[in-house]
Amino acid sequence: MNVYTSLPVYTGDVSGVCSALYELGGMIVIHDPSGCNSTYNTHDEIRWYDHPSLIFISGLKESDAIMGNDQKFIDDIIASANDLQPRFIVLVNSPVPYINGTDMEAICHQVSEKTGIPTFYVPTNALHDYAHGISLAFTSLAKAFTFKRGEKIPHSLNILGVTPLDYTSATCVSSMKQVLSAFKVVSVWAKEASLEELEKSLLAQVNLVVSSSGLALAKYLYKNYGMPYVIGVPLEALQETITTLLEKAIATGENQSIINSIHGDKKVTLIGEPILAHSLGTVLTRDYALDYRVLCDLEDHKGLLRKEDLACHDEKHMQAYLQDSPYVIADPLYRKIVSTKLITLPHLAMSGRLFLKDIEDVITMKVGGMCDEFK
Repeated sequence: MNVYTSLPVYTGDVSGVCSALYELGGMIVIHDPSGCNSTYNTHDEIRWYDHPSLIFISGLKESDAIMGNDQKFIDDIIASANDLQPRFIVLVNSPVPYINGTDMEAICHQVSEKTGIPTFYVPTNALHDYAHGISLAFTSLAKAFTFKRGEKIPHSLNILGVTPLDYTSATCVSSMKQVLSAFKVVSVWAKEASLEELEKSLLAQVNLVVSSSGLALAKYLYKNYGMPYVIGVPLEALQETITTLLEKAIATGENQSIINSIHGDKKVTLIGEPILAHSLGTVLTRDYALDYRVLCDLEDHKGLLRKEDLACHDEKHMQAYLQDSPYVIADPLYRKIVSTKLITLPHLAMSGRLFLKDIEDVITMKVGGMCDEFK
């Protein structure tokens, strides 16, 4: 049984979809009375003041849900789309229409036929976490549009899995590009990116997966287009390591990963998004001989955890696992279940805007600064 009595849940899958597609010029419609949209607007999105986006709710009423009045939903979408002319339309599900069994695929077909605008459905239900929603959004988008084909750009890559929910600082994307300056960055899925850039993704030689939400897309591109991928975050402290892995993937066509089982002499537990946690842990082990392990409480972690790591969604189990870890690196809200030393690393998808002013650019953050805490 998964029981939380002190910790909040992560940002939900509906917000993850909206965050992933926010900057791409599409119209996102959440079929919902208003709750999912309210949470997203209030807690999960920080770009409203700098970058407008077309994100709507259907305003589903009890009578329409009971009577199955989908026509009002369809007519409202068509009217808005004809007025705003978005690049594409995305329908996002929520608990009530999910339980009702609303045929979202059929509605997409009708909307696309009436408007001439590509329309697709992302199968959320507001019962999963943000990373799962982002993952669904990226793969749904990749399947819905046509990639541009042509000669591969030498020494080029795509970065997969970048949204403000994991990479909140406004400088993260530029910092990643600076670390990867030896390569041509063709696209970033999907922050500071356009739909035109994403459509050129097949021109890159390799994909760099920087969060678990980008892994499903990487696997899709590998399976369907033979593009190898590398798992790891281009932290400044890992520039040489990530560069070597990327060059090896380009040369061999084989997938590579930062995740390994190097051990040091102390035990640090990192809680949260597993690829970032492993990347930070790799620096701690390599440069400071600090053993690390990862506690992942996100849903999508397959292939991203070692035998010494733990996937867990129960607070008592987490507390038992953390008892023999002298140091824990996690969002400040985990203080409620950590009895040893907690080194805080705020995460927007966990604590919302509570610690927004304390969130650093994790790419350029001095990982060694954390080590002062271990002395």
